[in-house]
Amino acid sequence: MYPAVPLLSAWDLNSFSWIQRSTVQDMMAFMAKTVAERTSPTQRQSIQENQFTAHVHARPAVDGISGVLVSDSEYPVRVAFSLLNKMLDEFMVKVSKTSWQARANSIALSGQIPSKGDGIVKSSEFPQAQEYLARYQDPRQADTILRVQQELDDTKIVLHNTIDSVLQRGEDLDKLVEKSGSLSQQSKMFYKSARKQNSCCGIM
Repeated sequence: MYPAVPLLSAWDLNSFSWIQRSTVQDMMAFMAKTVAERTSPTQRQSIQENQFTAHVHARPAVDGISGVLVSDSEYPVRVAFSLLNKMLDEFMVKVSKTSWQARANSIALSGQIPSKGDGIVKSSEFPQAQEYLARYQDPRQADTILRVQQELDDTKIVLHNTIDSVLQRGEDLDKLVEKSGSLSQQSKMFYKSARKQNSCCGIM
């Protein structure tokens, strides 16, 4: 399994207090990296962990990229994957693979993955990422725009209840978090606290 290297990131953390934002961004970046590494080429899947859901769309292996959208659990799956599909298509057209491939390979081999999902492609090279993020905040509006795009078959999207279901045999999320060099100590404490709160509850 090759480590995922963040190429480009866009964030909207306005729904969190300024005290929480750094920690939440840490956890979202860690979640995005973890699920991207465990999603096979051409696969689409949605994975829920605590209050977040990571929607992952892996392009064919020849493209070498995946898109991850981390949202709350209420964000519509169809809209999330329509957005990822559109943005990945546009990224492939507007950002040359030669401009990032060698550096991404070098970072992957070194293991020095940037923290908080900071990308190696400058936002000025692909400002559409932040523009799409702003435009798709209201999924009802986005879904109206995308209703004519029926090429995505929702039945082919793999839905997982938790991130644990995409881990490889013998892997443990708690240990992955603890070993992660990209997560701050504060973020690790935030993760443990969230897991503890969710472990007390169940659906009857």
